[in-house]
Amino acid sequence: MRPIALFSMRNLRLAVLSAGAILFLTPYIWMISTAAKSREEIFSSSLSLWPERWALWENLAKAFSRVPMTQLLFNGLIVCALIFFIQVVIAIPCAYAMAKLKFRAAQTMMTLVMLGLLIPIHATALPIYVVLNKVGMLNSYFALSAPFFISVFGIFLFLQFFRAMPDDLIAAARLDGMSEMAIVNRVIVPNAWPAVTAFAIFSVVAHWNDLFWPLIVITSTERATPPLGLLFFRAAEAGDDYGALMAATLVITLPLVVAFLAAQRRFIEGITLTGLKG
Repeated sequence: MRPIALFSMRNLRLAVLSAGAILFLTPYIWMISTAAKSREEIFSSSLSLWPERWALWENLAKAFSRVPMTQLLFNGLIVCALIFFIQVVIAIPCAYAMAKLKFRAAQTMMTLVMLGLLIPIHATALPIYVVLNKVGMLNSYFALSAPFFISVFGIFLFLQFFRAMPDDLIAAARLDGMSEMAIVNRVIVPNAWPAVTAFAIFSVVAHWNDLFWPLIVITSTERATPPLGLLFFRAAEAGDDYGALMAATLVITLPLVVAFLAAQRRFIEGITLTGLKG
């Protein structure tokens, strides 16, 4: 009876997880369905998931012709890469210092990190905008990236990961005559790739999808990020060409899906090792 009970529980868990996956994937599936339909079919009274006439390529052509889609994707890539690179360069040494070095201000720094997690970008948006406007840095990659160069979440995530690393490994590196920066570069970073990958997913998804800050500092499509480009596209289309709009959304969200699937194993490993499980 026991193997049968275990088999039933396993099937039950699988059924629950499958139902949850279908529930969360439903909006994305409906977006793909809408992107593949013509305008007439979208506004028809019948609701069907499978389009009667495939208009996906037609809608994609509209998406690429109405707004500079390639430029939007390039802008998103540059901004996310710049933010992530500087975040990691700052967060890893800070987290290593708090996790493995003993100094008086360690507890104070930890308190500041925890307080920093409570402060949203909305609270500091106005003074940052005023400063950028005064120095003439609006409508630039720097304006899109600068407020996010220091990630307290990244520091906290790497701190949790470094605390789990054995002290003997670092002690051995010190006995070999390595400086603290050499230890970070040659010992810590090579062993921190699971945490770096996990943080990369969080950082890229957050800033690729961000609309609030680009809407404040960007006023033209030349430096617009993908979500802001969708807003420009909808305005250009008067909000009624949902097939082309969903096609544009599909193009913009597809890189995130591909990136997550490619880094899925390391992402789960990093989340597990840093103790940030839900």
